[in-house]
Amino acid sequence: MNSHDLVSLVDGLRPSRTETEPPVSNMKLMSASRAEDDSRYGPPPQYPIESVDNALRLLLLFETRPSIRLTDASKYLGVASSTAHRLMGMLLYRGFVRQNPQTKAYEPGQALSSIAFAIRRHVDIGTLIRPAMERVFEATGETVHFAELKGSNAHFLEAIESQRAVRVASRQGAMLPANCTATGKAMLSLLTTEQLHALYPYEELPGLTKGSIISRSDLERALETIRQTGYSTSQEESEDGVMSVAVPITSPSGGYYGINVSVPAHRMTEQLRTELGAMLQTVAKEIQNLLV
Repeated sequence: MNSHDLVSLVDGLRPSRTETEPPVSNMKLMSASRAEDDSRYGPPPQYPIESVDNALRLLLLFETRPSIRLTDASKYLGVASSTAHRLMGMLLYRGFVRQNPQTKAYEPGQALSSIAFAIRRHVDIGTLIRPAMERVFEATGETVHFAELKGSNAHFLEAIESQRAVRVASRQGAMLPANCTATGKAMLSLLTTEQLHALYPYEELPGLTKGSIISRSDLERALETIRQTGYSTSQEESEDGVMSVAVPITSPSGGYYGINVSVPAHRMTEQLRTELGAMLQTVAKEIQNLLV
């Protein structure tokens, strides 16, 4: 909200009398019922503006509920229905809420979504996903990677390398054929047949080891298995002695990503493979909510 919008919001909702000093009623704005909000975001301002504060309090309600009825807004703020209606009208005008034509309740508007997406675009993806990767690393002690599908390649954007004496080295910054890695195959499983054939117009595919999938037909069969299980595996397909489990992630903007755990072959078991698949599927859902 720019300064012009803020002035418009205040002018549209300001009481008719002129205020040179905040009245006692305004100083009571931060009541005991809102002590929790104060502790979350900081102390109250010295000269609070009631109309602006009420509008912002309504927006904060969307953290806990999908819609707000006018009667709920009036009761929550402790104001008359006419005042609550004017507040909602101004938020509606600026796109911060929209009114459901069937229920007449107010829901989050496009302006809120645009602000949220703009903020996330300016945050480095590594910063967003790092906490989730660290949780996987702490739970497994093995190397964790996060990658993006770039054409027919898996581009490894982030990594946390295991501290064990025998470990899989970080691939951060590397670009490998997607058909040769667990993460790449996981991401490829999100594609349609037409999209896959556009990436691989020929039957023969590039390989990195003797275990690599080097035919499009074999790749398609592997991708179908991944869609059924929800996770992908690699058994020394990109590097001898390395096995991996990976799960795909789709961003709201249509990007394809994947997270994996890479383990030395001698430590991988069928039970560990299944456990990693389940763990990564849970983490992938969390990461998906962070991406734009």
